[in-house]
Amino acid sequence: MDPDGLLPLVLPAVMSLAARPLSGRLPPRTATWLLTATAVVLALASTASLAELALGGALRLPVIAGLGHLSEHVLHRDPETSPVVATVAGPALAASLAAAGWAAVRRVRGLLAGARAARALPGRGIVAVVEDDAADAFALPGRPGRVVVSTGMLSILDEAERRVLLAHERAHLSGRHHVFRALVHVASAANPLLLPLRGAVTFTTERWADERAAAGTDRERVARAIGKAALAHNRRPGLGPAAALGIGPGRAFGRHPGPVPRRVAALLAPPPPHRRWLVAATAALVAASVWAANDGALDLRQVIEHAQTR
Repeated sequence: MDPDGLLPLVLPAVMSLAARPLSGRLPPRTATWLLTATAVVLALASTASLAELALGGALRLPVIAGLGHLSEHVLHRDPETSPVVATVAGPALAASLAAAGWAAVRRVRGLLAGARAARALPGRGIVAVVEDDAADAFALPGRPGRVVVSTGMLSILDEAERRVLLAHERAHLSGRHHVFRALVHVASAANPLLLPLRGAVTFTTERWADERAAAGTDRERVARAIGKAALAHNRRPGLGPAAALGIGPGRAFGRHPGPVPRRVAALLAPPPPHRRWLVAATAALVAASVWAANDGALDLRQVIEHAQTR
């Protein structure tokens, strides 16, 4: 088997290591588009590669060889038709397709349920205030989408902080962030090696909304509002402030801070620059995966044509 044919199966692991650095080093809008496109393309390429490996081994089956008028002698001599590899690739392909299909169905159902809930909310404006002592705020995509905020959340924020919170949630709706998250969710279901990209895109969409909320205003005020809202939302009895902010033991200002401290730190710093070389390097990785999957398909086609000629 050509080692290049394994690239679509290996590169997702490489990308999983790069997901967190990319999510913090690039502007959040750029990072969201890049990570989402990368996850989708790598999932498709790895699935195609599994299909090629499974089909190559299946060609050795007498029934399939007979249907295609293929020379079994040629097939048995070609490494592209390894039955051992196909025995592994076949079940992996079936599991990948089943997981991706189930994830897609669940996401669509969730989005439809959210849209129904948005239509059922009282009032006609985009913001719906619900009576609830718990501090909560979220965006419900739909036609139209709605921003839901609890009275408990409003009670702990001042007027300026409320404007920040609502601008953040509106940005989720206008940016269609639920679409990016859904695509990466399905892609990571198809290939579990891409799971780190799911968390990375969740982070970058939150950062994208943070930056939209901070446009034309004091970034420190926005950072304070984001931290205050997160603390109130995550606070539970027996849970300290640090844990509520996602700062576990050994994580406070350490090598791996939680998403909220990372968001607050990013708002207290200037917006990240456009590092085009990172985008180009990621695009090259994705292109290599597509090229390898396509090359594997061409090799398999040549094997079939050769077996038919003989």
